[in-house]
Amino acid sequence: MPSGTIALVGNPNSGKTTLFNALTGFNHHVGNWPGVTVEKKEGSVKFSGKEYRIVDLPGTYGLGAFSEDEIVARNFILDGDPDVIIDVVDAGNIERNLYLTTQLLEMEKKVVVVLNMVDEAEKRKINIDLAGLSKKLGVPVLPAVATKGQGIDEIIKTAVGLIETGSAVANPVRYSRTIEEHIARLEPLLEGTELPYPARWTALKLIEGDRKILAAVERSLPKPDSVEKIKAYYEELKSKSLEFEIINSKYGFANAVVEGTVLRPDEESTTLSDKIDQVLTNRYSGIPLFALIMFAVFQLTFTVGEDILGGAAAALIEGLGGLLETFLIYVNAPGYLISFVIDGAINGVGAVVEFVPLILVLYLLLGFLEASGYMARAAYVWDDLMRRFGLQGKAFISLVLGFGCNVPGIMAARTLDNKKDKMIAILINPFISCGAKLPIYSVFIAAFFPRHGGLLLFSLYALGITVGLVTAKIFSKTLFKGESSYFIMELPPYRMPTLKNVVRNMWDNVSGFLKRAGTLIFAVVTLLWVLAVLPTSVEPYSQLSILGRIGQFVAPIFKPAGFGTWQEAVALFAGIPAKEAVVGTLGMLYAGQYVEEGAALVSALKLHFTSLSALSYMVMTLLYTPCAATLSIMRKETNSLGWPLFMALLTFALGWVAAVTVFQVGSLLGFG
Repeated sequence: MPSGTIALVGNPNSGKTTLFNALTGFNHHVGNWPGVTVEKKEGSVKFSGKEYRIVDLPGTYGLGAFSEDEIVARNFILDGDPDVIIDVVDAGNIERNLYLTTQLLEMEKKVVVVLNMVDEAEKRKINIDLAGLSKKLGVPVLPAVATKGQGIDEIIKTAVGLIETGSAVANPVRYSRTIEEHIARLEPLLEGTELPYPARWTALKLIEGDRKILAAVERSLPKPDSVEKIKAYYEELKSKSLEFEIINSKYGFANAVVEGTVLRPDEESTTLSDKIDQVLTNRYSGIPLFALIMFAVFQLTFTVGEDILGGAAAALIEGLGGLLETFLIYVNAPGYLISFVIDGAINGVGAVVEFVPLILVLYLLLGFLEASGYMARAAYVWDDLMRRFGLQGKAFISLVLGFGCNVPGIMAARTLDNKKDKMIAILINPFISCGAKLPIYSVFIAAFFPRHGGLLLFSLYALGITVGLVTAKIFSKTLFKGESSYFIMELPPYRMPTLKNVVRNMWDNVSGFLKRAGTLIFAVVTLLWVLAVLPTSVEPYSQLSILGRIGQFVAPIFKPAGFGTWQEAVALFAGIPAKEAVVGTLGMLYAGQYVEEGAALVSALKLHFTSLSALSYMVMTLLYTPCAATLSIMRKETNSLGWPLFMALLTFALGWVAAVTVFQVGSLLGFG
């Protein structure tokens, strides 16, 4: 049993998760908060022979009730009962970050303020009086550089000390006479509530018009007359719109805290980040430069991941298959077992695993861009264009995350305050090409377009974004009318990413890919192998098998798109549980036929596709029905079964129309 729970709270880009990684090392796991689809990270740290639980809460600017990440963070602080809260503050933006700190102090919790990135503050000649800040806030204030592991020991020591002997600090924020009078009137009415919330904080949230807190009070207050008085008072205060006055008071307190304790130069010099932003965030050059950067990412992904490392992975899988086959023959294993291991596991699952280097390079490069601070700029420069399609720039972050996997991309939409923006971002995310589709593109590119791999990858990803934006425009004019919310986002300074953190994040994604290959994809390929070799009275992998007959039934649908064989049709439907299974199925059904001749999947595809049908097949896999995990998370986020079913059918139809268009137009133009 842990000796205590420590919660990490902080603004986005404050280095909170980097500090979490520094505290826990690799001793953490990722899961979902109960009842919602917000990702959480938990880990542990040992100090003086005791183990303490560390919980990394979602990054947030406040603890209101505007988005799920705010609600999750607030609920854990109030209901999860952490023993200590580590409030991670960007040392270069202390005034703004202290707004969140004031909210934590009002909850009457034990708080340790950690000024992260003090090295960057020093470079900007910002002098910070740590003792003065601590005195004014009434809590410990510690310096840290999480990327370098500096200050970690002192943070743990201080947090543990508060757990064992410390006490919560009294709320230091005082408001205007009007607000204080309203608080004084509400507090007596809250007596007897079963909520474990501070009465003053609860009264303040009611004055702000927080409906979730009102509902909690109604459920937990056993005095009906007090409930009615509170509800009436709530409605009266809500009409006065006192929330902005409370916000201003919090910022006023933050400014008073930094006055005399945080000294900045009279004129801050233009930083390197400022100079770079003059180019990368320019309204004219921003989007073209983004396109150029992403093209370079895809070119490097294919060149390094496929041309250089891919061959080694393929040789390793092929060698493993040869050794297993030799061993099974040597021990006189049954023919069906040899067929399953070689045709099913090696040619099926192995065909997917071969592309791990490709996935590794893509996640490494995207992780580098994110850690450097560039992705925040990408959202900023896309804001104007996104608004023309009925969205706001912050929604672009959701789409960019979809490059890795649509599931976290859809989950990221929870940060959007406007319901219209959130719903559209969720529904169009499946059009963004995820990492699971990369093996499909790669095997076809290797077979038919080896000289233009980077360009073709870039074009496919660009096509997905284009279709997504056009769909967003249509949805905003039909299904979700209304204005998009305002886009407010901090642009963090550019930072040199640390190899340790980038590699760790890359491995989190790659390990997930490998787990799917070893579980879901293996299960799909196994099922398809059984269907492909039954009944035993017919030739395995033939159109007379159960799988062959199923494939023949659906194959005519795809003939106008240029890929009308039953094997190709079956592979597409196998991709609905997991997109990687498309390659696994083709590997089993096609490469398995040529294993005696030693032909790889690439060689097998050349016998069944043309360059034009291969292109239409890639377009189909780009746009058609998303995987089961994406549909599942879409159902949870929309709280509806109808929307994922609608998108499953819509995406399939759009994928089919696009693939048919590519093939038919290409045929008319004489491409083959």
